[in-house]
Amino acid sequence: MAALVPFDRTLAQSPDAFVSAIEDLPLMPGLIEEKGGMVFDSARGRIVETFATGWVSEGAVRDFYDQTLPQLGWRPLGTGAFQRENEILIVEFPGGKGAAPPLTVGFRLMPAAN
Repeated sequence: MAALVPFDRTLAQSPDAFVSAIEDLPLMPGLIEEKGGMVFDSARGRIVETFATGWVSEGAVRDFYDQTLPQLGWRPLGTGAFQRENEILIVEFPGGKGAAPPLTVGFRLMPAAN
């Protein structure tokens, strides 16, 4: 049976911070996790959506995750997409190109299609 598990935690900005809903996903220095988000556990796996904001550039965020995630076992699938075992992680920018600062970064985790 699927369960919706809300969370409402904010991480302090620190070099060794992690995203609260995705425990092993580092939070890039300069980003602060927003309150709220969604965690959904299903028979196929977990689905997570959460956001962080900061006075950082999209390029710096992409570079950070492109360099960091492979060290944690994530295989790049394309721009902003990674796979590890049976999960897909998407790092996206909901404000779109040219959005006014601060930058919002979205993290979506979902089961990989079998």
